[in-house]
Amino acid sequence: MHNQFSEYKNKKILIAGLGSYEKGSGISAARFFAKLGARVTVTDLKSAALLAKSVRSLRGLKIKFVLGKHRISDFREADIVVKNPGMRRSSEYLAAARKAGAHIESDMTIFFRHCPCRIIGVTGTRGKSTTTSLIYEMLKRKYRRVFLGGNIKISPLNFLHKLRPGDVAVVELSSWMLEDLNAGRMSPHGAVITNVMRDHLNTYNGMKEYGEAKAMILAHQNVGDFAVLNRDNKYTRQFGARVIGRRFWFSLKPFIEENGAMVKNGRMIFREDGRVRNVASVKDAAMRGEHNLYNSLAALAVAKIMGVPCVAVRKTLRAFNGLADRQELIREIRGVKYYNDTTATTPDAGIAALRTLGVQKNIILIAGGADKELIFGEWAKALKKYCKKVVLLQGTATPKMSAELKKNRVEIESTVDSMNAAVNLAKKLAKKGEIILLSPSAASFGLFRNEFDRGEQFIRAVRKI
Repeated sequence: MHNQFSEYKNKKILIAGLGSYEKGSGISAARFFAKLGARVTVTDLKSAALLAKSVRSLRGLKIKFVLGKHRISDFREADIVVKNPGMRRSSEYLAAARKAGAHIESDMTIFFRHCPCRIIGVTGTRGKSTTTSLIYEMLKRKYRRVFLGGNIKISPLNFLHKLRPGDVAVVELSSWMLEDLNAGRMSPHGAVITNVMRDHLNTYNGMKEYGEAKAMILAHQNVGDFAVLNRDNKYTRQFGARVIGRRFWFSLKPFIEENGAMVKNGRMIFREDGRVRNVASVKDAAMRGEHNLYNSLAALAVAKIMGVPCVAVRKTLRAFNGLADRQELIREIRGVKYYNDTTATTPDAGIAALRTLGVQKNIILIAGGADKELIFGEWAKALKKYCKKVVLLQGTATPKMSAELKKNRVEIESTVDSMNAAVNLAKKLAKKGEIILLSPSAASFGLFRNEFDRGEQFIRAVRKI
């Protein structure tokens, strides 16, 4: 490992943002560079008390910590700043580092720069974690060495040193990661865009700017690369004209002549250069819901491009039941089912959960949270059809949600300030045969550290019942 990355030895490297995930970008970058003999400083605005577990995970490594603040001097003195994906490139601290001659990197740009094998990158507003994981499972049936990472709580710096030229790395890429890669003029060999829907409009100046961030995954591909795009989404369909390499679509409707995966007469069909393969039945997919059928088609397209046999694709579809925190059944108590869908951080994601799990007014919904400048009109209409009652969690988005629900005459039981209160109230409202669903349709910040903390609190509350 040391010979391969010898350029980093004795370099002054500043990790801007430690984070709380043991295999996440900050902790992984700190560990990676410290083991290479770099002079590593970690800075984070969160306090030492909040980051105590993260700091402990790096025990035994020579690392300096500056916690609870950022110091301009640390940024000016660094040779390389490795920024957290969420740190905006316009940050005054990064500007000071650039002015002093530092290189600005992220864990993902370091990975792309040194990766010796093919990278499949997956982005999109919804479904990217599921699609990334499903591609990984399908490719494992053909390739001996496949690695999974990215915006899925696993930095690829955890496995970069293990990679060989014949391997495949499958990575989930957020729009912020893509901005970093675009600055370094990098794109993956295989690019997948699941969809583009309203999200992060508290960060981006409208849908055009947000969509452009997603399209960056295509910008630096070459003619030997490929892209897999959703043909049924108005934004990703427009991106088709930008594909430099081979273009493949996926769609719930049949389309003629062009390459890609589609549904026809209940079958998942794949076409490549005029050759049509009848790959699987829609019923082969273990995951429920229209949104998951899109995820399955996107993964199927990548698998077939990469030469995975149809029988292996079918086996994977039958075995793959989805990821935790996404419409995940936690338990059934006295005929009431409790589902955790904490990663539904947008109205579109919340609607998808209702359509998958709901019948006429059989759901007691726990929703609400922090605002991302999103619109809740269609969401409220879906709740009117599927929800018996709604329990709202406090947050900056909750008044907007409440106003739309009242406009659509959806019954709000109460607004609460904790997950325990929400679950206990929902339990009193539910009858046998009904569902209690945590599908917040808003961001988690305020009451929770992040969306996964929100899901863990829901699971703990349900298990106490």
